[in-house]
Amino acid sequence: MTIDRNFPIGEPVLEVKNISLRFGGVKAITDSSFSVLKHEIKAIIGPNGAGKSSLLNCINGIYQPQEGSIAFKGEVLEKITPNLIAQKGISRTFQNLALFKRMSVLDNILVGRRLHMNSNFMQVAFQLPKARAEEKENLAKCEEIVDFLEIADIKNTPVGKLPYGLQKKVELGRALATEADFLMLDEPMAGMNVEEKREMCRFILKVNDELGTTMVLIEHDMGVVMDISDNVVVLDYGKIIADGPPNEVRANQEVIDAYLGVSHD
Repeated sequence: MTIDRNFPIGEPVLEVKNISLRFGGVKAITDSSFSVLKHEIKAIIGPNGAGKSSLLNCINGIYQPQEGSIAFKGEVLEKITPNLIAQKGISRTFQNLALFKRMSVLDNILVGRRLHMNSNFMQVAFQLPKARAEEKENLAKCEEIVDFLEIADIKNTPVGKLPYGLQKKVELGRALATEADFLMLDEPMAGMNVEEKREMCRFILKVNDELGTTMVLIEHDMGVVMDISDNVVVLDYGKIIADGPPNEVRANQEVIDAYLGVSHD
């Protein structure tokens, strides 16, 4: 698949250099390095337990690697937290849905505007002009996202009543509400049927093409990875064994062996 985009791929925006992560005596990531270019879609793949989510957790500030460095837009990220990372323009979705099931679609997306809410408790409680103006602005932004994701017909529906595929789209919407220009998606199509995956692929490409968002995604469906990714990183037992265009990675013997469980003498 040829990806047409309004935003050409640029220089590295994220640089992961020689990071290692251990939990006691267990090595989750070992001396791993890769970069993500501005506006590209980068996939991270590998067998179960390869360290993919741990790698995102290091970038996201959930884990602190024992060795190596992570730089975003030229700034080395040190002693970071998920909240600080969000403020720098990196947003994240997770394997398991973390939506508020009794809240509406629109209200769930509004949660993503928390970083853009500056009014204090008293201003909100008494609905002072600053709080009202901020609320109006945030609501308008979320309405734009609802339209962008083509879910206006369900915006007032409690999320818990929606099918799984639509719930994943709402989670994407909440991530977009942060206005981050770097988005990490952890298995965004896990548990979806073929039609739902096709729909999610369409919106991932739409976010990348129309908003210019740089994206990193973990995905197990190799058909999806090969279709929508610009470059692919392959992890096996916490080590990067391949990093390159999809066609090159697909033909890499180490990658084939890792997925088939084959070893060579």
